[in-house]
Amino acid sequence: MAAAPARVGVAMAGLGIVWLVHAETGSFGVAGLVTGSFAVAETLVGPQTARLMDRLGQPRVLVPLLCAHAGAIAALVALVLAGAPTVPLMAAGVAAGATIPQFGALSAARWSALLHGRAELTPAFALETISNDAAFLLGPALAALTATELHPAAGTVLAGALVLGAGLVFAALRRTAPAPAATPAPDRTAARGPGTLWTRNFATLLAVNLALGVFFGSMQVSVSAFADVHHAAATAGFLYGLMSAASLLAGLVYGRHRPHTPPAAQLPLILAFLACASLLPLLAGAPWQLGLALLLPGAGVAPCIIVSSTLVESVMERSVLTQAFTWTNSASAAGIAVSAAAVGRLVDGPGGTRAGFTVPFLALTATAALTWSSRHALTTPPTAPGSHRQSPARGRHPLTDPHVEPDGETSQG
Repeated sequence: MAAAPARVGVAMAGLGIVWLVHAETGSFGVAGLVTGSFAVAETLVGPQTARLMDRLGQPRVLVPLLCAHAGAIAALVALVLAGAPTVPLMAAGVAAGATIPQFGALSAARWSALLHGRAELTPAFALETISNDAAFLLGPALAALTATELHPAAGTVLAGALVLGAGLVFAALRRTAPAPAATPAPDRTAARGPGTLWTRNFATLLAVNLALGVFFGSMQVSVSAFADVHHAAATAGFLYGLMSAASLLAGLVYGRHRPHTPPAAQLPLILAFLACASLLPLLAGAPWQLGLALLLPGAGVAPCIIVSSTLVESVMERSVLTQAFTWTNSASAAGIAVSAAAVGRLVDGPGGTRAGFTVPFLALTATAALTWSSRHALTTPPTAPGSHRQSPARGRHPLTDPHVEPDGETSQG
């Protein structure tokens, strides 16, 4: 898929900026401010950019956005290498974060345009989740490697190049892009004009993604603290990678052999499983035990993301779908940021890592109860025939047929 290299670039961006700024300034504090500025801008501005894409079409907005991102990255690198003060560096970080496209949301919206109302959509979202997991396994490692072995700016430059190059290819594949809400299109429900974004169902699904963000942020900090306490700080990345690998494998299995239970009924059960599994690290007494304990919660992550994406696609109107997917990404990012800060203080206190590992349990348990009470509202009737675009991929399975892609008509083998 054309979006795959761009996803790797997005996954590299944050860590690449940390390495670049720290190497040139000698301060992790300044690096954190610049990276935080990037992340906040990405979280807040991304949904507004998605709103424009829903109204005007992805290709029309994506090309100038990519050019602006390339300029912002170039400015950031130049300012850092020139020894600029912190405030201009933060401003450049804001510009880079505000202009980085949310390729996961864009690709999910294209899958919806291709497969709306069909059974193949769930495997398609499984493929999306697998692609994201792979990107966030490869991206940070590649950023660290290039920044340490080549040049401090290499990780940031490579991330920007991947986003720009692959993003332009993605934008050029117009046939599968959702129709703009402002453009009449008899075969699209989006043609009825702007839809409603903020509904009770959407709020529930935002809460799910916020809880997932809390899970990720809490686990990152708690696993790192656990490894440090046991004098094995260097293993923290490997331990967290085990959880990511379990998620990737679970996504593949779920996409090929998904249950027949409606997604709205699956979601609270998966959240309850994930909540209970997140308590397993409390039983670990050594890093190798923690690695084993992280496999089970990791296996619950991908199915949760897949089912959440399926429900977003089914309950939201076509004309606001890109915004909806982008807001779920932002909710997850907010959960990571807030929980990482809070859990960092918890693990420094008397509760230690045990306190940190209980945070995702509490968040996921509450969200499981919320989704269980909302399961009937989240079940919507099938879309009327003819309301989705007829796709050349009809009848094909995204995980078993290599010719089905969301960013082009077919692959060329």
